Amino acid sequence: MRKGEKGILIVMAVIVGAAMIKRMVGNESVNKERDREIPFYTTVSRAEGEKALGLIRDNHCKDCHSLWGGAASMMQSVPAPRLDGIGSIRSEEWLYNYLSARDPQAVVPSRMKPEFRMPSYSNLPDSERHEIAKYLASLKVKNWYLMETRKAEYEKLTGKEYKP
Repeated sequence: MRKGEKGILIVMAVIVGAAMIKRMVGNESVNKERDREIPFYTTVSRAEGEKALGLIRDNHCKDCHSLWGGAASMMQSVPAPRLDGIGSIRSEEWLYNYLSARDPQAVVPSRMKPEFRMPSYSNLPDSERHEIAKYLASLKVKNWYLMETRKAEYEKLTGKEYKP
């Protein structure tokens, strides 16, 4: 390498390194701002939430649905609605009845192929259906985010454009 080439490489490395550091520091402040505005919250205790999340895990709900801003299972590409904020849209009683329905598509019609439609959980013990419904009803969103949640649920389930 020639003398000048070394100098150019060092200057380029310093510039690239400074840009990377600036971007990381800048993103950190953006992430802190975004974190203060996370629209999702729950109204149940930590213990109740952990119990319900265990039931949700055991029944493979997250194979299709996303929760707490995370993605659904990478093994599935089912356009199921997000569960974040579902309690701002549906009541505990409605959710319990939906989970108890022998044919969930009779309650909420689906445009998906039969193998990807919401399965019936009517075979679960009554106490487990109540626990899941209570937890799902506790998943709320702040008012400013509610309209987007309603729109997404409607469009995913029906395939039609949402018109409030």
